[in-house]
Amino acid sequence: MTAMILRVLERAPQWLRHDLESKDTSARRRAEETLAAMIADALAKGVAGISVD
Repeated sequence: MTAMILRVLERAPQWLRHDLESKDTSARRRAEETLAAMIADALAKGVAGISVD
């Protein structure tokens, strides 16, 4: 599961990385929600053939 999450982080677009560091609460929250959705999608799909069992 850790490897799967790391793959998601590696694919994260630059705007998302930037907004995660933002002092603007709404920008940071949007980035956090986007990242959470990306991770949830990867876990649901079993990216790279990694089982989440």
